[in-house]
Amino acid sequence: MTIPLVVGVDGSEASLEAVDWAADEAVRHGVPLHLLHAAPRDHEVSDVIGHASERAVKRAPTVRLSSEVLHDDAASALVDKGRNAFALVLGSRGLGDLAGMLLGSVSLAVAARADCPVVVVRGAAEHRDARFGSVVVGVEEGEGSGTAVQFALREAQVRRCRLVAVHAWSTPLGALTPAQAPSWYALEAHRRSPTQVLDDALRTPEERYHDAQVRRRVIEAPARQALLEAASEADLLVVGARRRQGHLGLQLGLTNHALLHHAPCPIAVVPRI
Repeated sequence: MTIPLVVGVDGSEASLEAVDWAADEAVRHGVPLHLLHAAPRDHEVSDVIGHASERAVKRAPTVRLSSEVLHDDAASALVDKGRNAFALVLGSRGLGDLAGMLLGSVSLAVAARADCPVVVVRGAAEHRDARFGSVVVGVEEGEGSGTAVQFALREAQVRRCRLVAVHAWSTPLGALTPAQAPSWYALEAHRRSPTQVLDDALRTPEERYHDAQVRRRVIEAPARQALLEAASEADLLVVGARRRQGHLGLQLGLTNHALLHHAPCPIAVVPRI
C-alpha cells in the first residue's frame, strides 16, 4: 500500500494553498493524499476538512483522497503522522499565528521534528504553480546533502524540469591578506575545492537519474544569500537537515531557519538518512 502525502489543514488561506500544492504533488508522484486537521478536545470542530476536501477534489479529481480529524496538538499529530508519510505539506502560517509572523509556529515545529521531508508552501502563485521549470537544491560541505539531492532530483524528474544544484562558500575574514595567505592555503590544502564538493554530491544520484538536466552553481557568498537568490526563479527549494546527536529532531541551523522564513517559493526540508 502506497504511503500518502499528508497535508495539515486548519482553515487558513495558507493551509488551503498547501492543499492545492499537495494535490498537484500527489498527481505527479501517483500517491494518495491525506488531509489532517488537529484541534484541542474542547475546540469546536468546524467543517475545515470538508472545505479542504472539496478543494483537493476540484484540483486533482483522480487522486485517492482520505482525511481525518484528531484531537491533539497540531505539531505532535503531524509529526506522528509523518512517520509513515511520503512527505508532510504545510502552509507558511496558520490561523493562530500573529499577523507579523513570517512562518507559523506549527510549521516551524514540524520542520524541526519530522522523520520525513517537510514542505512549507510559500511564495506567490507563480512559484506555487510550477511556472519556472526549476528545482533548486542546496549542497553543503560534508555528507549532509545526499538525501536532499536525491529528493530534489526525483522532484525535477517528475516535473520534467531542470535541477539547479548550488554550493555556496565563503573565504574566512582576513584569509586573503598577504600575511595570512600562507597559513590559509596550508589549512585548506587537504580540503576539497567547492567544485569538487558539488561534483561529489551529485555523482551517485545522477547515475540513478541519468536523464536529469542538472546545472551546477558554485557561488562565493553566504549560503542564505546564494539560495534565496537562486530560489527567486524556482518552483521548489530543497535543503537537507542533519539529525541531532543524542536528541530527537533535526538540527535546522541558522541558514535553514532563514530560508524557512524568507524563501520566495515552497521549501522542502529533507532529513538526512
